[in-house]
Amino acid sequence: MILLWNSLRHPARQVRRRTAFSILVLTALAVGCAPALRPSASPQAVAGETAVYPGASWARIEQPEAIGWSQTHLDSVRARLTALPTTGFMAVVGGRVLMEYGDVQAVSYIASVRKSVLSMLFGNYVANGTVRLDKTLAEIGIDDIGRLTAGEKEATVRDLLTARSGVYHPASTPGDDLDSAPPRGSHRHGTYHLYSNWDFNALGTVFERETGRNIYDALESDLARPLGMQDFDRATHRKSGDSTRSIHRVYHMNLSTRDMARIGYLMLREGRWVGRQLVPREWVRESTRAFTTVSEMNPEQHRRGPFGYGYLWWVWDGPHATGPYRGAYTGLGVFGQQIAVLPALDLVVVHKTRPGQARSVSHSEFLRVLDLLVRARMANATVVHH
Repeated sequence: MILLWNSLRHPARQVRRRTAFSILVLTALAVGCAPALRPSASPQAVAGETAVYPGASWARIEQPEAIGWSQTHLDSVRARLTALPTTGFMAVVGGRVLMEYGDVQAVSYIASVRKSVLSMLFGNYVANGTVRLDKTLAEIGIDDIGRLTAGEKEATVRDLLTARSGVYHPASTPGDDLDSAPPRGSHRHGTYHLYSNWDFNALGTVFERETGRNIYDALESDLARPLGMQDFDRATHRKSGDSTRSIHRVYHMNLSTRDMARIGYLMLREGRWVGRQLVPREWVRESTRAFTTVSEMNPEQHRRGPFGYGYLWWVWDGPHATGPYRGAYTGLGVFGQQIAVLPALDLVVVHKTRPGQARSVSHSEFLRVLDLLVRARMANATVVHH
């Protein structure tokens, strides 16, 4: 297996100025003589009770080499993290901690990973009919400062989930691609993907109106408590945003690294947790497919990256979705907040920084760390950097 890394440009989000990142293109090419890639444990065993889950705390893998992971390569991952402003890192294989770095108990802002968590919260309410994905903004009564047009109000809940609303109204928070938006009214809903905080923040309003629940109450009852999160504190969660720009505020979330790992592991197990289906399996599968393929991403420079887009999850797509990245997806947040799920390796990787530090970790830097980690499982593979 040869992994070719180029540069990646990925937009920073939740910040006031757009930051240019180098473009990192990941391509996985199979060669006839390459060793077969085998998962550490079957990621398809999600319905069975043989899966390992954390209890009050996470169990650990004491001998990585015994399950096919190179300790030497894991040490290289740790060395790379020491050169970055990483504050917390966990790699979980088969429900046990493969490696850990930093203070994984520290609770801080998870940035745009909040959107992926909101996607999970929608699952049960879509399944039981409380939320209809084809319901329009007009039917729900969604509007904003200066009024939305009749055409914009035709956008559906599904359009918001996939960032295809066609509504290019200012958002209450910066850090998206709205600076590259086409003129308002130029694209019919559902036809054009653009990463827009207006879509995501309005989706929070939709969730609360349609379910009758506060997002943070749902986060606590539907995920934090049943997952046994160790550091969750409902009181730390609050909304913010510039209400002179938009009435739809941002629903910030604050989690620890080890609790983010529980979120990722629930997704890896297709919504199942110790005998309970916390998120519908079909919702997990649907939300993590590339509804927008990498070739359809906007602005156009995103088409040179590895990701398409699902329901608030970034999805490895096209030639990038091979080998260890087959079926992989991730939540991405500015400053270095990530939850990556690689089903082919039965692997969840969580990375965290502390917002407000002098330096953050870009998405491209995180993906290089992920590459090093993949090398630990593919110790006999050759990885070529360009």
